[in-house]
Amino acid sequence: MTYENVKIHPAVDGGVKKGSAGFGGGTLHCNCASDRVEVKVSAQTAHNHVCGCTKCWKPDGSVFAQIAVVGRDAVSVTANEGKLKIVNAAAPIQRHACTGCGAHMYGRIENKEHPFYGLDFVHTELSDQSGWSEPQFAAFVSSVIESGVDPSRMEGIRGRLRELGLEPYDALSPPLMDAIATHAAKKSGALPA
Repeated sequence: MTYENVKIHPAVDGGVKKGSAGFGGGTLHCNCASDRVEVKVSAQTAHNHVCGCTKCWKPDGSVFAQIAVVGRDAVSVTANEGKLKIVNAAAPIQRHACTGCGAHMYGRIENKEHPFYGLDFVHTELSDQSGWSEPQFAAFVSSVIESGVDPSRMEGIRGRLRELGLEPYDALSPPLMDAIATHAAKKSGALPA
């Protein structure tokens, strides 16, 4: 059985495109027709994945978001910063969205105690450049039901994710979950800091 007809996200529906090892970053643009917000990312991204959570921004009609991380020192707003507004200042990831089109330009963690502090979350599909790290897994897959996806579609969604080489998880990937647990163990003293 094949699941090619199941749509996940426009950036992966035709297949996952491999990233370029020497890629050094690029520019993200919001979806506004004019006065677009521009964010420069001066490094390659990591842990790129499709995400089913209800917090991540998804292009119209997409079941999943596509999101990656990069060091916060590699992210700078280079045009129309005044159009950005934090979606929810109380959330662990403060998502900076364009007030014109709604696209999330970057997400930043300000809590220095958070295991992912120092990383920003970016949507590389907002870039015209190719070479960004490719999606490697699918996170929070069951959460798409919370956004209105009929539960009867889940077998097909998981099947398509596997066809694309994006292992579906209902949390983050094992290496990221290990990073969170390591951070907690060092904080509690169970592991040396």
